[in-house]
Amino acid sequence: LDTEFTGLHSTSLQNNEPSLFDSPAERYEKARRSVQHFTLVQLGLAIFSKENSNKYVVHSYNFFLFPSTLGIRDVEFTLSASSIQFLSHYGFDYNKFLKDGIPYMNEVQEKVLRQHLLADTWKVCSTSNADRDVLKKAIDEVTSWIAAAKEEDTMILQDLNGYQMLDVQLVLRQALENVWTEPLGDKKVMVKKVSPEHRQLLENSSYDHCQKKLVLLSARGFTNVFQILVKAKKPLVGHNMLMDLMHLHDKFYRPLPESYEEFKRNIHNLFPVIIDTKTVTKYMQKKCLFPRVSSLLEVYTVLCSSNLNRKGPPCPVIALASGCSRYAENTFPHEAGYDAFLCGSVFLMSAHLLLCRSTDGTVEADPSFSQYLTVLAEHVNKVNFIRGGVSSINFSGEDAPCHHPPALVVHVRGRPGLTERQIYHEFKARCRFDVRRLSQNQFILLSNKYKQLVLRDYRHHPHLQVSVYRHWRHSPSVNCLLQVSGIVALWSLLAFVLGGARSC
Repeated sequence: LDTEFTGLHSTSLQNNEPSLFDSPAERYEKARRSVQHFTLVQLGLAIFSKENSNKYVVHSYNFFLFPSTLGIRDVEFTLSASSIQFLSHYGFDYNKFLKDGIPYMNEVQEKVLRQHLLADTWKVCSTSNADRDVLKKAIDEVTSWIAAAKEEDTMILQDLNGYQMLDVQLVLRQALENVWTEPLGDKKVMVKKVSPEHRQLLENSSYDHCQKKLVLLSARGFTNVFQILVKAKKPLVGHNMLMDLMHLHDKFYRPLPESYEEFKRNIHNLFPVIIDTKTVTKYMQKKCLFPRVSSLLEVYTVLCSSNLNRKGPPCPVIALASGCSRYAENTFPHEAGYDAFLCGSVFLMSAHLLLCRSTDGTVEADPSFSQYLTVLAEHVNKVNFIRGGVSSINFSGEDAPCHHPPALVVHVRGRPGLTERQIYHEFKARCRFDVRRLSQNQFILLSNKYKQLVLRDYRHHPHLQVSVYRHWRHSPSVNCLLQVSGIVALWSLLAFVLGGARSC
């Protein structure tokens, strides 16, 4: 699985950028606020089915998504200019997203819609001028036609998109008691002139495409597919998939909870087996002399072309099903269906490589899928954590204790009022540091790439003194404890001296 969305980190929220100082719970809260601002534009699914021998056939799908507009409340979301530009660079089709995006809703939105359907107070949020023009044109065509039409005569309304097909039918049925409507597919609606008695029979039949249960099914859109995936309980594979999982939860299941632990439990209940190929790749870079590549496509290319597994049997054959062959002929990075195909392929090839390494090459020619899951057992449900105190989030247990890289402390002299942002800009040219205020005139710097030259360059700086952070020396809590201990010790010594003097 892979997703694309309208933004990653909301810059409109204060202190919302990821930081090396973040614990998993702190990062979740930052990401939660961003997920609530942005929406999904595309979701890719690649379904891998094992055939005879050592062969997997892949059906890969691209779903363009757009929030459901059926109901009382409209849905608002934000666009990040950098994310939109990024997707445009890779050829994303915004017309399909806006015009033909499949609707979706979570359980809370569905509950509200159900209530309105039962009370007959629901409506389509067709507020755009384009939708109103389409509706007016359809009404004009039908009212002009029906005056001269005979019973059972039909006409076709064309070029209707999405909910326009539903909106047009509901308005025509409400306005004219002697018409019947049926969707024909391919953006067409058939309008038939019928008697009021025949109309009543049709409304009570199973042929009515505007039945409430069918309206709800249509409004749920991709959520129906999501629930099938949940019921299937198949291993879910992604790459750097924390944000993917958060969007799945928020858009198709329930609004993201405030509790980080509740979010983890919910995801684990929905998808008991998760494999993040980013976590697996980081492990291989440590254990298998795997090249330092970052993108999913680069990882896939290395696994396809390298000689990392010279002794063991060949990797499984991965064949794209008919209709998906364009992914075999060209690359389409950041197209969700293609990236989903890459995720599954990287998973299989990585598992095969690690299985061969773990058994000194004595692997049968046709390893089972359960063997692949077994060799990756320590990585199951471990989702990569970018720039933080842990390397991964554990969705089936407790997270590992936070462990930060070596820190530097900056002591400011003669320049009162400096902010974290000013300190960040001071040091960013030398190294990518995250900054946090320690006290009124002290700041901590954290970086994945600890650089001694910073210590050297600032050795004689007139205003900024940089040193290695020592907890016992620089921690405000330790300093406070030492001060209190010193005061207590001083008072104890004074009491002892004065008490001894009186006894003399």
